[in-house]
Amino acid sequence: MSDIEGVYEDLEADVSLEKFREAVEAKVEQMGGLADEETAAMLVAHEIGESEVGGIADIEPGMEDVKFVAKVTSIGEVRTFERDGEDEDGRVVNVEVADETGSVRAAFWDEHAEAAIEELEEGQVLRVKGRPKEGFSGVEVSVDDVQPDPDTEVDVQVADTHTVEALSLGLSNVNLVGLVLDTDSVRTFDRDDGSEGKVSNLVLGDSTGRIRVTLWDEQADLATEIDPGTTVEVIDGYVKDRDGTLELHVGNRGAVEEVDEEVEYVPESTPIEDLEIDQMVDIAGVVRSADPKRTFDRDDGSEGQVRNIRVQDATGDIRVAMWGEKADIDIGPGDEVALGDVEIQDGWQDDLEASAGWQSTITVLESDSAGAGDDGADESSGSSEENAGLSAFAGGTDGDGDDAANGDETADAGADESSDTAADSDDPTDGEELEFTGVVVQAGDPVVLDDGETTMSVSTDVDVGLGEEVTARGVVRDGRLEANDVF
Repeated sequence: MSDIEGVYEDLEADVSLEKFREAVEAKVEQMGGLADEETAAMLVAHEIGESEVGGIADIEPGMEDVKFVAKVTSIGEVRTFERDGEDEDGRVVNVEVADETGSVRAAFWDEHAEAAIEELEEGQVLRVKGRPKEGFSGVEVSVDDVQPDPDTEVDVQVADTHTVEALSLGLSNVNLVGLVLDTDSVRTFDRDDGSEGKVSNLVLGDSTGRIRVTLWDEQADLATEIDPGTTVEVIDGYVKDRDGTLELHVGNRGAVEEVDEEVEYVPESTPIEDLEIDQMVDIAGVVRSADPKRTFDRDDGSEGQVRNIRVQDATGDIRVAMWGEKADIDIGPGDEVALGDVEIQDGWQDDLEASAGWQSTITVLESDSAGAGDDGADESSGSSEENAGLSAFAGGTDGDGDDAANGDETADAGADESSDTAADSDDPTDGEELEFTGVVVQAGDPVVLDDGETTMSVSTDVDVGLGEEVTARGVVRDGRLEANDVF
């Protein structure tokens, strides 16, 4: 065994013996005869060991130099830009490369950019050397050197269109066809440079799952123009992480277009009987009843809104509090719905409740209601028994289900009575003894109750859950009810 082969045997890196020999010969020539083959081999092995990574997933910004093997999954277009103080424009081509651990954008600059367009092909395996940095859509590698490596197999599927399941952190140039499950309003914000930005969200689903899509600036208005149930294609998106969850982002270089394709989305839901407190889960079922929307004032002076519905599947039923813009969704008894990312909380009379906030997805799978909107709770409750068996989700009603429905009607009646009392008494005065019944629209300190017409801040140490209907009894101090009893 030669000295070169001996050093190579101890080298834990993904490089062929032939490539290693070539690097050693180049190092001997570079050293001008000051190093023999064994010394040169050890120097090369050290350089390779310092920069070779186990996979793309190990690449992080701030690394001085990395080497890895990956397959070309997409090739962008040449973009030119002006360099400060130079007459000649710069050029760059972004190439998406991937291995079994993930994907990364490789930036080819200037002469490398021209070579990338002329010589690279999708599906080609490359041995890449470059410098990682934090890019616009995640980690990027600025390429210093690249060599084709046809002898190495990289088990990555090259596809024109991705699925939700196939998305991974850092992936860019993503094309994805999906069904619009939910939309959001457009929000504006101020950037550090004084300009105004816009952002909105869609939720898309396909046969493999669902994902939140964030639309920036020129793309943001699309969220108000596309209706749920529409099939769209995201073009040139990029994947980022938000609080441990992948999101697909679309900037000014991307687009979202309606397409004439059939996309199947089948939600994977947790049976209601298996729900536990503090879970974030998906549930699906038939709407048994729908309460009117309630508005309330927050401590900061802003106005909030909430609407309660009761959803039943084959295993049980649960009250769902829909907050903010979710309260405006047109849902009524008999509708089949899928609710994604709802939080299970402790509710009224020790029952569990589901809370659907901004991060939740509410999709009407099949509508059997004629615009329930904000109709009275009595009408909703009255029709719930007729509609409860319309879907396989419901599986029929039983004694417990009827009791739950009657409990809703009783609670609504109690709220109506308390509303009349509050309306007759006008604003309470300091020192007045008061009993107030309402739905919890803010938990914590203070608790805020809403009876459909007015809201009341309540000071209490009793733990209550959002959407729970409670009665507080005590003395009014500075416009707040200091409760002696909460039940």
